[in-house]
Amino acid sequence: MNTFDTNKQAWNQRVDVHYQSEFYDVPGFLKGKEVLKPIELALLGDVRDKTLLHLQCHFGQDTLSLARLGAKVTGIDFSQVAIDKANILANELDIKAIFVCGNVLETPQLISEKFDIVFTTYGVLGWLPDMNDWAKVVKTMLKPGGKLILVEFHPVIWMMDDEFKGIEYSYFKGDPIIETKNTTYTDQRAVQMDTFQEITWNHSLDEVLGALLEVGLTLTHFKEYAYSPYPCFSHIKETSPGQYQIIGLEDKIPMVYSLTAENEK
Repeated sequence: MNTFDTNKQAWNQRVDVHYQSEFYDVPGFLKGKEVLKPIELALLGDVRDKTLLHLQCHFGQDTLSLARLGAKVTGIDFSQVAIDKANILANELDIKAIFVCGNVLETPQLISEKFDIVFTTYGVLGWLPDMNDWAKVVKTMLKPGGKLILVEFHPVIWMMDDEFKGIEYSYFKGDPIIETKNTTYTDQRAVQMDTFQEITWNHSLDEVLGALLEVGLTLTHFKEYAYSPYPCFSHIKETSPGQYQIIGLEDKIPMVYSLTAENEK
């Protein structure tokens, strides 16, 4: 079994657990709850009538939120279980959206349209073995003058062990990180699933930024944040409304970064 098949099985198992979790709050979302976070909302600006491609969209909550803001949205994810749920949500909300099942690195073969915005956020890049291949996809999918919006957990986070007691992994990409789990980030402790394996990589800022610059995109924004807008790590507390930090490491480590990069016109 290859890397993507292994990870696809892991995400197929996660979908139902996530869909029913308080973390994703699907009932609240169906009633109109905003799920996009201030970081990405500030970068998006007015998206009315803009075409937007959401890479690694999971079951489509953010994608459909972007449609609520007026964007013409397409989402892609490699989990058919997630895509099925995304279509269910779109139908329940009567929102026009296109969802495609496929490997994100094969997006240009699956979607022929070019987009004003390519959007991808939170816990996405670590599932991909090579940032150069990913950056080529982003470049290919953007219209002339289009832009990438990326908000991602900081690679410093992925250096730490699960309890945030010390450094376990390299900041720089090396061998893949192979882990066996039976829980997911929506509930850190409850045993909810059969044991599964996942394969990830840590991508340094140099690797991500360098790949985007190499394909000819122009960096127009970059910022690091000392908090996460999601309480998805162990030993975490809310230090300000909607901002979570690791207990004992408050304001000492970056937890998230954001960037925008524009295609040539």
